[in-house]
Amino acid sequence: MSQLESTTQEVLPSWLDPSLFTGMLRGIERESLRMQSNGFLSQSLHPKALGSALTHPHITTDYSEALMEFITPPKPTIRQALDYLMDIHAIANRQLENDEKLWPMSMPCMLDSSDEQIPLAQYGTSNVGRFKTLYRHGLGVRYGRRMQTISGVHYNLSFPDELFEALQAQETDKKIKKLSLQDYRSERYMGLIRNFIRLTPLVIFLVGASPAVCQCFMTGRDHHLLPLVKGTLYSPYATALRMGRFGYQNSAQKQLGIHYNNLKDYLKGLQKAVKTSYKSFKRLGLENAQGEAIQINDHVLQIENEYYSLVRPKQVPQADETPSQALENRGIAYVELRAVDVNPYSPIGITEDTAGFLEVVALYCLLQDSPALLKDEEDVIERNQAEVVNRGRAPNVDIIENGQAHPIEDWCTYHIQRMQPLAALLDSTDNTTLYTDALKAMMVRVDEVDATLSALMVGDTREQGGMWHFGQALAQQHVSAYEQHQMSAETLAYFEQAAKVSIQKQQQLEQDSTVSFAEYLAQYR
Repeated sequence: MSQLESTTQEVLPSWLDPSLFTGMLRGIERESLRMQSNGFLSQSLHPKALGSALTHPHITTDYSEALMEFITPPKPTIRQALDYLMDIHAIANRQLENDEKLWPMSMPCMLDSSDEQIPLAQYGTSNVGRFKTLYRHGLGVRYGRRMQTISGVHYNLSFPDELFEALQAQETDKKIKKLSLQDYRSERYMGLIRNFIRLTPLVIFLVGASPAVCQCFMTGRDHHLLPLVKGTLYSPYATALRMGRFGYQNSAQKQLGIHYNNLKDYLKGLQKAVKTSYKSFKRLGLENAQGEAIQINDHVLQIENEYYSLVRPKQVPQADETPSQALENRGIAYVELRAVDVNPYSPIGITEDTAGFLEVVALYCLLQDSPALLKDEEDVIERNQAEVVNRGRAPNVDIIENGQAHPIEDWCTYHIQRMQPLAALLDSTDNTTLYTDALKAMMVRVDEVDATLSALMVGDTREQGGMWHFGQALAQQHVSAYEQHQMSAETLAYFEQAAKVSIQKQQQLEQDSTVSFAEYLAQYR
């Protein structure tokens, strides 16, 4: 077992100036199930007063009609992003009916034994809206609807062009120096992505918060989980079951060979998957006995978004562009960090410490060397991730890096210590201590495993008598936080107007549909 020695001087280049980070932007997407007062998944429609889930910019639905998704616009500071997210939660909470609440955990609230009781998200009668619902129907047919009720937090982050220009000026490789800013930025973001994949076990260990599940979630599935208390199953040292084989997993996707070594190959792999038929999905058929479509197609991916990944390169699509066309046309604009569990102790599912930590990790990943990710290393990373997901808090967990095994505490400490100067740099950009404080909070979890979110959750779930009781108590606390949250008249007016405009936009789309849905789908196929 080798020693990890932390040296920080090479992490922070001497020329790197805090002013290069002015203009960093972050946006947050948080998913949350609507839960009935009896603890079961809501069966009611998306609240009308919140507008159209199809066209609202901030309040939509994900897989299920009962799975809300809250989206902030890009913001110049973490505080502004979190405040905006709190506004959205408070607005949504005002419109929940029949004593419904937002379920505070990544793993779902109580589900009926039948998958049919997980209602698909509905987006109206336009072709675009019906296509979105059909896509969700296809996911249910392929993987079962239960898997789709899991919630997460997606953290979107972009660095300013000035930083990429400064980085490129320091490059010694003539070929890289000659790249356009767009291509160079994409190249560096792909490097960030590869390193983030390598460091995902660190993120899972420190912010993983799904060590247990309601027993009902495992209906009809083989598993190795143990009873924690009646009605709740867990793995004693698990950190984030959401990130393991009971979460978003897809054996078909494992064979895709989508790599992150350059943007061109990544896009080629993605586009191939959307066009390649897959035997298991072909057997399911495209229509049911009544001739109604049950999946968009029988390809490995129905659409590009079906590809489940820990981190995604992103560009804002324009007009009718697919995500990959947007990336092809304008390069990577930001990265979406997707390996983040909902923090059940926070009313908005994420804290300032987690946000600060993720941004330091992302900058660390951007500045480090990032060699190509090849099959052997991918296998090691997969092994590390499974180890941390299932038994990250066990006393003898090792992380394999560069062919050496390291105790997880040593490995985490090594990387966090190397991140310290970057946290200080980001602090000086914003004249804050947020980033340094975030790393301190994470070091507490490394030094004392019982301080991790997953350990706290196991203790509290046991104490409260089960996952549902614990979730219900937290949901009630969060309601109080939403109700006490002060919003300006301007904010209230904005969200009221956004709801109205979204309904008008949906109606317009429904009126503009000139071809039948069958023709629309045939054209896509």
